[in-house]
Amino acid sequence: MFIVDSHLDLAYNAIVKGRDPRLGVAQIRANEPPPVKNIATVGLPEMRRAGIGLIFGSIFVSPASAPFERDPHEFTYETPEQAHKLGMDQIDYYRRLVDEEEDLRLVTNTAELDEVVRSHEEGRKPLLGIVILMEGADPIRRPEEVALWYERGVRLIGPAWDDTRYCAGAWRDSKQGLTDDGRALLEVMADLGMVLDLTHMSEVATFQSLDSYPGPIVATHANARAIVPTERQLSDRQIKLIGERDGMIGAVLCNSFLRPNYVRNAKESVPVSQLVAHMDHVCQVIGDARHSGIGSDLDGGFGMLDIPDPMDSIADMPMIATGLQEKGYGEADIAGIMGMNWVEFLRRVW
Repeated sequence: MFIVDSHLDLAYNAIVKGRDPRLGVAQIRANEPPPVKNIATVGLPEMRRAGIGLIFGSIFVSPASAPFERDPHEFTYETPEQAHKLGMDQIDYYRRLVDEEEDLRLVTNTAELDEVVRSHEEGRKPLLGIVILMEGADPIRRPEEVALWYERGVRLIGPAWDDTRYCAGAWRDSKQGLTDDGRALLEVMADLGMVLDLTHMSEVATFQSLDSYPGPIVATHANARAIVPTERQLSDRQIKLIGERDGMIGAVLCNSFLRPNYVRNAKESVPVSQLVAHMDHVCQVIGDARHSGIGSDLDGGFGMLDIPDPMDSIADMPMIATGLQEKGYGEADIAGIMGMNWVEFLRRVW
């Protein structure tokens, strides 16, 4: 089975936290003496073991203004130039990683995508593709600079993480939306045929974008607000509109996004079936199983104790397929949700 994960922060974790994904989860954990707040769950060996064929690797830079607890050694930015430098460091990291690992491929078009998919079908050594996305657009110093990032391999942009110069974020329940620069950013993205990621955008900005953006739209890592009622999740109206645009929604494996009022480190209270419930909700609202996928965010600020039980690492992704089967999904729909829906989406938009 070809598995796609539409959100991992590999570069950020490697550069900021010193987590080299080539080492594998066991070695990364051994390198981090307790107490560890977020126990590692992501490594390249585990991805290969799971059958993951494609990931979306983020460019994520952390604003100094974000209202969150942060690691003492974390790099943050206060100016566009600082954000630009941090973002470029991460795209350089992905390029080095691909150069150094013979089975990794940077995926920017359908030919490169199809090469990766074929490698899993032909009995040869499977390839692992990386699509680069930007999570929070502040590394783009001005809207017209989008073309530079596109040239370097970025194919999806999410204008917000927290509030950015382009867009209000969902964390603060903001009543603001796109800024003037944000509207200009979307115009340049549309000219280049880029994918707009609605994840983390405020409610207002999300609907502004759904109304105005002519290009492809997704939410790479978001769950159902009907189950976990926060603005960070997607409302049924948003889910339906993304489906009508033939977009995609990737389900997040963070337990606090899966069960309301989740108590941190209470892993056993959130079985894999709770994740499947969010995926099923997306499918029921849209009316088919073609727009649901996985956007795990497994290395995005939570760890092994806060992912669905009994999962231990990204190697356990096939448990999701088992959960879908137990929910009553057929073989074709399971293959789609596990990865091929994302593959077919990229083939359509590229």
